[in-house]
Amino acid sequence: MAKKFTYRGKTIEELKQMSVREFAEFVPARQRRSLKRGFTDAQKLLLKKLKTKQNVETHCRDMAILPEMVGKIIKVHDGKSFVIVSITEEMLGHCLGEFVLTRRKVSHSAPGIGATRSSASLSVR
Repeated sequence: MAKKFTYRGKTIEELKQMSVREFAEFVPARQRRSLKRGFTDAQKLLLKKLKTKQNVETHCRDMAILPEMVGKIIKVHDGKSFVIVSITEEMLGHCLGEFVLTRRKVSHSAPGIGATRSSASLSVR
């Protein structure tokens, strides 16, 4: 038998029926403070788009993941492109930006001519 998901003792169905203020009492302090202050205009627009469309592109990396977002696909901007994030129950209470990394590993190729002292003696041909 598969274990049923609960978030702080509440099932996903119970969480979806809660208001944002009630859900804010279950999340960590950083997200609780953000939710109690209210949504920004960009966050309100994101929630409105999520009710109608499936794939939504957003720059709102600081948006807390709410129960109504579970099961949706959101494209979050990483500074260069949009990365697809599929929202699951385990992501509740986290921010969207936590799942999209903004920095990549730098891998350099071989040094060019003039990059080191030893390359000065090489022929250019």
